[in-house]
Amino acid sequence: MRKARYIRLADMLATAIQNGKLAPGTKLPTHRAFAEQVNVALATATRAYGELERRGLIIGEAGRGTFVRDLGLPPSLGVRQATSEGLIDLVFNMPGDAADADMLRTGLRRLAAAGDLEVMLRYQPHGGRMHERRIIAESLASTLGSIDPEGLLVTSGGQHGLSIIALSLFRRGDAIATDALTYPGFKSVAAMQGLDLVPVEGQHGVMDTDGLERQCRERKVRAVYLMPTVHNPLGTVMSEATRLRIVEIARKHDLLIIEDAAYAFLEPDSPPALVTLAPDRTIHVGSFSKSLATGLRLGYVIAPVTHNDRLLEAIRATTWNAPALISGLVTGWIEDGTLADSEQNRRQDGSERQQLCRNAFDGIPVVSHRNAGFAWLPLDKGVRAEPIVTRLKECGISACGAEPFATTVAIPQALRLAFGGIPKDELPGILRIVREAVEEA
Repeated sequence: MRKARYIRLADMLATAIQNGKLAPGTKLPTHRAFAEQVNVALATATRAYGELERRGLIIGEAGRGTFVRDLGLPPSLGVRQATSEGLIDLVFNMPGDAADADMLRTGLRRLAAAGDLEVMLRYQPHGGRMHERRIIAESLASTLGSIDPEGLLVTSGGQHGLSIIALSLFRRGDAIATDALTYPGFKSVAAMQGLDLVPVEGQHGVMDTDGLERQCRERKVRAVYLMPTVHNPLGTVMSEATRLRIVEIARKHDLLIIEDAAYAFLEPDSPPALVTLAPDRTIHVGSFSKSLATGLRLGYVIAPVTHNDRLLEAIRATTWNAPALISGLVTGWIEDGTLADSEQNRRQDGSERQQLCRNAFDGIPVVSHRNAGFAWLPLDKGVRAEPIVTRLKECGISACGAEPFATTVAIPQALRLAFGGIPKDELPGILRIVREAVEEA
């Protein structure tokens, strides 16, 4: 069977890229210029470029055009880069220190001394054991107000929470409004479920509410996904006025609000959460991975009880239940104050790392939250992220560009630096190498 014309064109360009005739960083003609060059319709040229993007061979960049990728980098420009290569990892935020092992030992000894170990070897209720749901709900009262434990479901981490929401409450083709830069994990969930992410521009990670309402008028939007308290990757905190406006739009256009609070503990003085302002239509997703340890996969979803049956069915279909051993550890740490101490330590540690980052990039704009272990480094006009990521890899550093976070077709040029897991005494030297790579680009 003869291949479609756009596939043949994509194959032609792919061959040129793979054999080196089109070198990494080569700027390709515009869609229109390419169409004229090969004498095809503009739509055919656009589909050919789209096919090359799907294969990870080219990338479109905001305001600059389309470029040949460096095939030595993974398609996600760093976010899936293996850490087993001995690279210094500035991609994944892995906070923690040596004292965490002692925390685990203490927690395991406490569990071993308890009388219900046998219970942990059996199937658990899909939404978690009720006494543990109560402990988690009570721990959230100071920030979220009174939470009905019946509406709180225990999950195997925040990512699992997002997955069961997408799996149970939406259908393929449903439109979800998101920030122009958003959490890559939610992008992955949306892609697997066939959801249509609708980017809404904003300022510094705060969604433009007029833009959201405009999208709702122009198409059927089912929900809006937000990180209002410590946005990832920008670290911003949405004002109460903007939150109230989001709720107003959600009520007017019958939107579900998905509130991702993975990093919310880093902000000790946050405006009211969206689940507090609109508990009837907000699904709040939380996690203990960032506040305790990334390897302890435990989180929770707080949702109107009308959604419980479908969410529970999704938990049953994916994991059956969160591991009782992990939930027992975490709820024990909630009760004995370990979690509160760990959150305070993470805030203090993040604040110290942010100062090191500011010192390293003195005179260069950096966007971040004051307590976060990550920062966003916008690049100057005309500077591309991909060559910098390549250069850093040659220096033994794994870094990430903007593409994994972008929901727009054109990708902004920036670096996202996650340094929560880097020893603090090594961090200034590592960031100095990053600065040199940026300045040489």
